[in-house]
Amino acid sequence: MGTTVALTLACVLVCGVAFAGAVFVLMPGARDRGTPVVASGSPTPSKPKPSTPSPKPSLPDSTDEPLPGVDTPATPPPATPVANTGTYECPGFSGIAVPVSMLMNDTFSWGDDPPYKVGDGKGDINWRSDPYHKPSWYMWLHSLRWLGNGIEAGQRGDRKVLAHTMAIIHDWVQDNPYSWKSDIGAWEATMHRTNVLLCARQAVLTGMHVSSLPSQYAWLDKALIDHAQFMIVNWSGSSNHGTDESIALFGVGCTLKKPELKQLAVERLTQAITTAIDPQGSTNEQSVGYGMFNYLLWGRATTALQRCGSDPGKVISQRRAALSEWLALATKSTGELQQVGDAVRQKPTGAAGTSLDYVASLGKHGTKPKKRAAVFDAGYIFGRTGWGETRPFTQESTYSIRYGPARTLHGHDDHMSITYSSHGRDILIDPGHSGYQLDKWQAWSKSAAAHNVMTIPSATTASVQTQLVRAAITPTWESYSLADSPAPDVTRKRDVLVLKDPDLIITLDRGQSPTSQRYETLWHLAPDQKVTVQSPTTAIAAKPGDKSKTYLLQIPYQQTPPSDGITVVQGQQDPVQGWYYPDIFHRQSAPVVKFNRNGTDATILSAIVPAGSSETVTYKTRTIGSMFFVDLTVGARKTTVRVLPDGRLTRIN
Repeated sequence: MGTTVALTLACVLVCGVAFAGAVFVLMPGARDRGTPVVASGSPTPSKPKPSTPSPKPSLPDSTDEPLPGVDTPATPPPATPVANTGTYECPGFSGIAVPVSMLMNDTFSWGDDPPYKVGDGKGDINWRSDPYHKPSWYMWLHSLRWLGNGIEAGQRGDRKVLAHTMAIIHDWVQDNPYSWKSDIGAWEATMHRTNVLLCARQAVLTGMHVSSLPSQYAWLDKALIDHAQFMIVNWSGSSNHGTDESIALFGVGCTLKKPELKQLAVERLTQAITTAIDPQGSTNEQSVGYGMFNYLLWGRATTALQRCGSDPGKVISQRRAALSEWLALATKSTGELQQVGDAVRQKPTGAAGTSLDYVASLGKHGTKPKKRAAVFDAGYIFGRTGWGETRPFTQESTYSIRYGPARTLHGHDDHMSITYSSHGRDILIDPGHSGYQLDKWQAWSKSAAAHNVMTIPSATTASVQTQLVRAAITPTWESYSLADSPAPDVTRKRDVLVLKDPDLIITLDRGQSPTSQRYETLWHLAPDQKVTVQSPTTAIAAKPGDKSKTYLLQIPYQQTPPSDGITVVQGQQDPVQGWYYPDIFHRQSAPVVKFNRNGTDATILSAIVPAGSSETVTYKTRTIGSMFFVDLTVGARKTTVRVLPDGRLTRIN
C-alpha cells in the first residue's frame, strides 16, 4: 500500500524587470509545517499522541480526499459572516444518494457499479464487503454518507426509517471498535463518518422532538468521542484531508460542548491555511479541481467556526480571496476549469461579486479579474487573450502551462505541458482524472505521455523540478522559457510563444542526451477531432461539420522532419495512449498527434493554429544572420515570429 510521505511545499521567489513593454520573470525557493492534543473524556489512545501529522498508508485507490466535481458542494458558503448560534450545521452528504428503499434493504451503491446488498435487511452489515475490489467503493461504504436520505427522512419524523438508519450506524460502531486504524478504508473515511454521526444526532433530536439525546442512543456520543480521539492522534496535516478532519473535530467539540476540541481544531486550521493556500492563491494539491474544492472547503471551515462562536481570523479570508482570483484565471473561455492535475470536467462555483462569479457567469456579472495573464510561484501559468472586452467571452483564447516542484498529491507529471482553448472549443487538452485505482490507466493519466510535452520514451524518466527561466507578458503576446532534466544525462528545454490576433501557439522543444534517444512532442486533442496527416510537416484536426479546424505544423528548423515525422495514436491500450477522462467513471478515445525524432538531440518547432473551417494556414521561413523567422498567414491575418539562437521566441508583428 505504500506510505504517504510528509509534505514539503516548495515556494518560489520572484523578481520582475520591465523591458520594452513586457514583464520578465526569473525563478526558485522554500516553506513550513504543524502540531496536536487529547480529548477530555476520550478513551486512552494505545500510543502517545504524535507531535506531527501521523503517517498513514494510502489506499491503492487513494480516496484520501473527496472527488472534486463529484463530491463538491453545489453552492459556496455565505460570503458574509453567519450568526453565532452555538451549533454545528450538518454539512450534508455530498452527492452519495442511496434511495431510502435501497437503504431499508441494506443495499449500497456508489459510482457506476451496480447496487450491492451489504446487509441482512435488518441493519446487520458486512463491513468487509468489497464486491468490485475497488478501494473507493469500500471507503465510501465506511463513510456512512450513503445513509443521508435515511437521516433526512428521520429528521422529518419518519421513525421507521430513522430506526433502521440508526441500526446501521450502531452496527458500524459495534463492528469497528476504537481504534479502526488497521482498516485503511475505515481510517480514510473517519472525518466523513464523523459528520454523518453528527447529522444523525441532530436527526434524532429533531425527528423525535427532544432536546437531549435519548438513553438508547447514548452510544452515539461515545462514538463521537472515539472519532474525535482518532482524528487527534491520526491528524493528516495540512492537506485538505487534514482540513476536513479539523472541521469535523470542531463539530464534535461544538456539539458535545468540549471547548478543548474546538480550540485544537482552530489551532490546526490556523496552521494549515498557510500551507494549503499560498499568498498568491495556489493550493498545495497541484490540481485545479482540488483548488476549487479547497476554496469551498475553507469557506465551510469559516462558516462552521463563526456559527459556533470561534473567530476564523483574517488569513483564511485573505487566502480564499487570492484563490478565487487564481481559479478565475484557471477558467477556460469555454466556462470550465482547466483540467490540470487530478481534475474532472467542471464549471467553477461562483461566489457573488467575486472574480469567480465573473467567470462562472461568462462575464455577465461579478468582478472582472485584474490580470489577463499571470505566473504563479507554485508552478502555474494561466493566460488568455481577454475577458470579453472586444469579442464574446467564449471566443477568447485561454491557456495553461505547468512548471515548478516535482509531482506530489494530486499532481501529474505535466511540467512544460500546455492546455489551449480557442474558437469556442478545446484545442489542446489534459487527460483529466482517471480515478484513484492504481492501474495502468492511472499510471498513464499521471505520466508525461498523457500531456502536451516533449517526451523521451526511450529513457527512464522521473518526476523532477522544472525551472521557469524567464517570462514575458505583453498586450498581444506572451513568451516563456522552461528547462529541466527528466532523466539522467537528458536535458529538455521548451520555449513557448502565445499570440493574440491571430490566436495561436508556437513551441520550440529541444532535447539532448549523450546517447541516441526517441523524442516525441505530443499534442493531445479533444475526442471529437479527426486528424488528417498531410505531410511530415502538416496535420489538420477538425470535428466533422464544425466551423473551425486546427493546423498542427512541424516547421523545419535546424533539423529536417523525417518521413514519419508526424504520427497519430488514438484509443491504444498497450501501451496506453490516446484517451480522455471527462470524469473518473468515463473514458473516451482521443487523438494524439506526435512530432517524432531519433538521435542524440532533437529540435522540434511546432505551431498550433486554430482557424475557421474555410481559412487556409500557410507559412514561410527565412534566416537573417543568426536569427530564424517564421512568417505565418492565417486566413487574411499575418504575423511574424522570431527565433533567437538561445531558443527565445518573440513576435515581430
